[in-house]
Amino acid sequence: MQKHEKKFRLTALQGDARMRDYSQAFFWLSDAKIINCCYNSTEPSIGLKLNEERTTLKCYMGDTGLLISHAFDERGIVSEELYQKLMFDKLEVNAGMLVENIVAQMLRASGHKLYFYSKGSNTSAEDRMEIDFLIAKPVITSRHNISPIEVKSGSQYTLTSLKKCIAKYGNQLSTPYVLHDKDMKVEDSIMYLPLYMTPLL
Repeated sequence: MQKHEKKFRLTALQGDARMRDYSQAFFWLSDAKIINCCYNSTEPSIGLKLNEERTTLKCYMGDTGLLISHAFDERGIVSEELYQKLMFDKLEVNAGMLVENIVAQMLRASGHKLYFYSKGSNTSAEDRMEIDFLIAKPVITSRHNISPIEVKSGSQYTLTSLKKCIAKYGNQLSTPYVLHDKDMKVEDSIMYLPLYMTPLL
């Protein structure tokens, strides 16, 4: 998760790995609430599960506190000082991985299945984008059902992928969200929300 590229491909385990060989392991870890699996949806439109690509996924820890304990336990125990430094952004660490894990945990606790959208392209920069999360509205209509969500941990950020997604799929998207550590606002039809409001989505 420290890497910018957070997608997990089964081929990282073994060149000829297939989901059918590992699906029981992922199911068990997810059912035991150890991980939260987030699957790539090949299109941000109604029926995210129909467009689910199960071979590309993001695997979040089900408990962010345990993630911190596992990631920073070089001496066998995580000190209170380390937690304080993490909370006050005093460590040179990729806070984005922790914030994204927290958002995944809150979305799952709120009843959402986790999906993201990732598309690569060698020919078109407009088609190349990655959206952190996609959630469906509780009431299904004929269109405007899927909300793209970008998670931002720092004060300076860009929304290149989100803007590309809106430009390409705007007619089938509901409200786009940016979850960040600032106040709520609406700008260019994008709803910016503080991170603690994630469970209200």
